[in-house]
Amino acid sequence: MFTDTHCHVLSTSYFNPEDIINNLEKNNIKRIIINGYNLKTNKEVIQLSCKYENVYGALGIHPDNINEELEDNLKLIKENKNNPKIIAIGEIGLDYFHNKENKEEQTRLLEEFFKLAEELNLPVIIHNRDATDDLLKLLKKHHLKGIIHCFSGSLETAKEYIKLGFKLGIGGVLTFKNSHLKDVLKQISISNILLETDSPYLTPSPLRGIPNEPLYLKFVAEELCNIYNISIDELSLCLEENFHDIFDILK
Repeated sequence: MFTDTHCHVLSTSYFNPEDIINNLEKNNIKRIIINGYNLKTNKEVIQLSCKYENVYGALGIHPDNINEELEDNLKLIKENKNNPKIIAIGEIGLDYFHNKENKEEQTRLLEEFFKLAEELNLPVIIHNRDATDDLLKLLKKHHLKGIIHCFSGSLETAKEYIKLGFKLGIGGVLTFKNSHLKDVLKQISISNILLETDSPYLTPSPLRGIPNEPLYLKFVAEELCNIYNISIDELSLCLEENFHDIFDILK
């Protein structure tokens, strides 16, 4: 069974996200981590993670939303520091593709999140788009662990993240015909990766064009089995160990 370490199974994306959650086990999904990205979704993450045993939560502010109810978001995250179902700070990060005009503001907020993660001893789940150099500079100033969400960078960048204590979040991009990610993963150990979907986004081939769901991890898993020449069962065991390297929950 597999863990989806980054999804948005929320009412903002699905008519009834609880239908998806209720079908996780039969679809070979052991657990999911739902990532919040603003105040509304953070509140729903808390509600769903507390209701379902196989749902965990990460609370954060996506860089696209840094001006939305910032203080209320930070307060909510701090209020849940002892909630055993909230196991990471995320989705947080830098996005210079959509937002080039507020780079300094994004950097300041991300540094605040990094300090909070250190204070609360929580891993971070990081969004990065066109901001690798600034992200690495920030990470090198802190002592953190976590996941680089939707990693699709170079081998050199992968090695930098790994050296800093991060796993690479691998999802549907791995299945895309023009993706170079396969070549990168062939050169790093399987101990450095985790599965994710980013549902409802980045649906893997051959299902591109429909909303993504945790059950579609199987297509990414099959690609990983081919890359590392291992069985599905072996892959599941490896990824479960990787999960517990980052997240402090019972096996």
